Order: sequence, then C-alpha cells, then structure tokens
Amino acid sequence: MRNLYQEQLWKLSQELIQMGAACEEIIDLAAQSLTDYSEQLEEKTAQVGGVIDESERTIETICLKLLLRQQPVAKDLRQISAAMKMITDMERIGDQAEDIVDLIPKMSRSAEGNQLQEMARAAQTMVTEAVDAYVKQDLALAKKVMGDDDIVDNYFNQIKSDIIAMIATNPGDGEYALDLLMIAKYFERIGDHCTNIAEWVEFSLTGIREECQ
Repeated sequence: MRNLYQEQLWKLSQELIQMGAACEEIIDLAAQSLTDYSEQLEEKTAQVGGVIDESERTIETICLKLLLRQQPVAKDLRQISAAMKMITDMERIGDQAEDIVDLIPKMSRSAEGNQLQEMARAAQTMVTEAVDAYVKQDLALAKKVMGDDDIVDNYFNQIKSDIIAMIATNPGDGEYALDLLMIAKYFERIGDHCTNIAEWVEFSLTGIREECQ
C-alpha cells in the first residue's frame, strides 16, 4: 500500500512538471504573438491551453484520490493541498497567455518593444523555478521565485511609464498604448500567479505561507 502511495505522489510530481512545461510554452507563444502573430499561432495557443486545462483535471483527480484513499498526514497532506492550489494559478496563467494572443489581432499594429519580451521571459523563468521548487522540495528556490516577482513588476512599471510618455507625445496612439498596457498587465498577473505557486510550495514545506505572516 505504501509503495502505491509513493507511486501516486511521484505521478503527481510528473503531472505538475508537464503542466508547468505547458505553462512555459504558452507564455512563449504569447511572447511570439507580439511580433509574429498568425492564426496558426493562435490555434497552437488554444491547443496548449487545452493541455493545461486537461492537466488541471488530471492533477485534481490524483490529489482527491490521495486524500480520500490514503488519508495522508502532516507534510504529505500539505504537499497534496499545495498542489491543488498551485494548479488553479497555473490554469490562470494559461488563460491570461491566451488573452494576450486573442488581443493581438485587434491591435492597430504589432506590439513593439523588447521590454515586453524580456518581461515574458522573466515570467517563464518564474514558472519553471516555482514548479522545480515543488518537485525538488526546495524552499530556497521558492523564496527566489517570490523575490523575482519584483523583476516582473519593475518591467511593468517601466512599460507603464513609457506608455504614458507615448500618449503625451502622440495622443493619436492612445488606443494602441492602452492595448500595450493591457498586455503588460497580463504578464504582470502571470508573475503574481507564479508567486502564489511559490508561496504554496513554502506552505507545503513549512506549514506557513509568506503572505499570511
């Protein structure tokens, strides 16, 4: 029975790794769409979003089976509970990346600026490291992810300042500028979800979430 329990916990980790990889991919697709949008890319984004949704359902089922059949205690219970919380944030990451891609064809021109690309890469790294922190039970890595949210926030603040300057200089670009701001806000929210994931990793290891202290 214990071997089956450990096997299920291992499967949970593997499914989370796959869901995390899909989140990385969908953020990358969102970043690509800023300058190279196509209907094929939008279709691919929707497909990856579907993979994320399916992973959420699969992981939720695994967690419920572990909770109902194995009745885990202490650290294992926190680990399973944290996984159920994490997948909610990961699913929202997928939704917000899809929202970015949906917005692009409605814009008057391609989204310009390397900062949005860099912001996307920073968010991708946060997803990777947050899931790694869970799988490796690495509290220091989870703490790093929480700190890295400042990097994404700094990008957002700089982009917002640039957009304000753009509107002041070229009032006719107001609608385009607001679209850029919306995209930056989606990436900023993705960073927040990564922070939430890292906080649940911390909870799984310590029984404490930083935001609750």
